[in-house]
Amino acid sequence: MTAEILSIPRTALHNQVTHRLRQMLVENLIPPGAKLNERALCERLNISRTPLREAIKALAAEGLVALLPNRGAVAVALTQADVRHTFEVMAGLEGQSGMLAAQRITDAELTEIRALHLEMMAAHVRRDLSTYYRLNAAIHSAINAAAKNPVLAATYDQVNARLQALRFRSNQDEDKWNSAMAEHTQMIEALQARDALALRDVLVQHLEHKRDVVIAQLLAADMNVDTTTQKPRKA
Repeated sequence: MTAEILSIPRTALHNQVTHRLRQMLVENLIPPGAKLNERALCERLNISRTPLREAIKALAAEGLVALLPNRGAVAVALTQADVRHTFEVMAGLEGQSGMLAAQRITDAELTEIRALHLEMMAAHVRRDLSTYYRLNAAIHSAINAAAKNPVLAATYDQVNARLQALRFRSNQDEDKWNSAMAEHTQMIEALQARDALALRDVLVQHLEHKRDVVIAQLLAADMNVDTTTQKPRKA
């Protein structure tokens, strides 16, 4: 008797590869500015070049990858100006999303967000940054979905894609991570109270704090300074 060979549907494989490659970019396993080496990635992900190239195109549409003439695919590296402008837009989207969500959220949606928050708290206690970030992103997406505005949701997803890697790295500072966790608790409290203005304010403040951390990290990188010690890195 021979074992039945099960093939992975093309769509499922595309989604899996895109998800994994996105995770590698967000978690800085492929650093900003680095060229995406197709051969190495195919070997690492155990796939052929066709699904990899499809995933690269999808992530280019999200703004995580740049397709450059004569260079191929490169992980996007945002300038300080890019970061300021993108966070500025994102703050407006987050604030509007929060106000609408507080007014329109259902009890079931609130229960789900509270459950995600509890899981995220546990990941924070374990210092499991990867799981924390995944749950963090899920909470923000759930709040956005609770706003029940498809135009806002589409715009939010498009702009947020440019910031995923930067938002992940902003939590690598212990104090900033603790502060972010406290702000998420304030979000849940405002959402439970259906307080639209309070939720808007904490979401905007939360994003502005992220922006400040990211700008500081970019400045430190430009000056070749270790952000954990504030001392120049050794050559």
